[in-house]
Amino acid sequence: MIQKTLLASLLLASFAMPASAATKAPSDIAVKTAKYAVTTYRKDIVDTLAKLVSYNTVADKAVPSDKNPVHIAFKEALKAEAERLGLDYADHGWTVIIGLGQGTERVGVVTHGDVQPVDPGKWKKSPFVLDRTSEPGKLLARGAEDDKGPIATALYAMKSIRDKGVPLSRRIELYVYMGEESDWAPLVEFLKTHQPPQVNITLDAEYPAVTAEKGYGTVAVTVPKAGAVAAPEDQPYVAEFGGGFFGSQIPEDANAVIANATPEIEKAVRARGAKQEGMQYSFSWQGSSLAIKAKGVSAHSSKPEDGVNAVSMLADALAVRPWANTTAGGVVNFLNEMVGTGIYGEKFGSIAYRDGFMGPMTFAPTVIKQRDDGIEVSINMRRPQGKTSEQLTAEVNAALAQWQARQLPLANVGVRISDPWVQKNAPHLPTLMNVFSYFTGMKNPQPVAVGGGTNSRLFPGAVSFGPTMPGKVYTGHSEHEFITEKQLLLNLQMYTAVLVELAK
Repeated sequence: MIQKTLLASLLLASFAMPASAATKAPSDIAVKTAKYAVTTYRKDIVDTLAKLVSYNTVADKAVPSDKNPVHIAFKEALKAEAERLGLDYADHGWTVIIGLGQGTERVGVVTHGDVQPVDPGKWKKSPFVLDRTSEPGKLLARGAEDDKGPIATALYAMKSIRDKGVPLSRRIELYVYMGEESDWAPLVEFLKTHQPPQVNITLDAEYPAVTAEKGYGTVAVTVPKAGAVAAPEDQPYVAEFGGGFFGSQIPEDANAVIANATPEIEKAVRARGAKQEGMQYSFSWQGSSLAIKAKGVSAHSSKPEDGVNAVSMLADALAVRPWANTTAGGVVNFLNEMVGTGIYGEKFGSIAYRDGFMGPMTFAPTVIKQRDDGIEVSINMRRPQGKTSEQLTAEVNAALAQWQARQLPLANVGVRISDPWVQKNAPHLPTLMNVFSYFTGMKNPQPVAVGGGTNSRLFPGAVSFGPTMPGKVYTGHSEHEFITEKQLLLNLQMYTAVLVELAK
């Protein structure tokens, strides 16, 4: 514990910005170019964003990105935009590089063009049409915040620098990778032979700047048909349980069926569910079976506090009586006994911990999936520094062993835990803080840690710079993704100013 606290203190000290540095104004040319950008391109940037989000660039497991016709069409649209804006373009398959200027010294802007899966039924309009009217002031679409909004913003920042003829000592390169949400391996391979820029920012997280990211983990178990108890003939039991959409989204949907149900059980579940903030339930009878649908609020799984987990809440709503360990009943018992409605793993043995800078580990069920041999429970973990992966894996396995000894055997147990990341070498950090402070009015901003993982880890000295403001809900990965017009234009000013400062 002492060693962990000391490390966190050293990290905070190393990244702390002196008040004088944090409030230093950007150069006059950076400010003027930023104001030119927002005055000149406030409409064009929205139109370009509309073009980019129109392509459904969700990964297809059967077709790699460089062979995927939709991804190829998206890259062609990027090429057309780059040429129209007077920027050079190079297609390297999974990675596109859009550039401005010449020279061996370069500034990299790292983004991604792929997006997370989406349920069109949950959107007022198509998630692949930029909705400018349903919620005034908001631009709604899959990718609006993560990460096509930042791509459009970077394009017009570069265009503005070109328009104003800002003399550059470094070339600016916008990297658009097409597999950030699904497969990092092609980018890792690309960077083995491609020399990345010396100075890098990633536009895929939060302000003021992100210098640490939690490690990603998954705990997956199957409650098997073999080993589960037989369905009681004359007693209520959980016959079905499911929910969730994909692993990095807090699920907003879950469902259950109680066989041999009674009106008293429905009344008890209704009453327990009514006490849960942010949840909605619907009930229907099919003979003697009670079907229950639960709706919560989706969110990025790195920030479970921003959502309401329908899977966890439905399991809790069912905790009105003991349930037999049928396959579905075993899932409900597992969730209630090992996870509950908390988000920090407090009930899962001794795995819970926190770091002074990176915050607590989060632990949230995301997908409950039917398999041929049972029901799989997948739990998403975002873990800070402070424990080794070996220690954490052992603690997870110990907790699973204890539960199995009490309840029933599990199958297909999988524990995958990656390491957290800390950026210890970002000499351009004061520049980012200065620009952020100037355009937002926030004094003495400090770097932050996040639960998500970005491609910052793969580029030298990279830190994330936006697009989300401190204290605001990150809507990427949710079924209500948007960026406000106000934030889009603020980002345009800050990105323009930062690129001028880093490249001039």
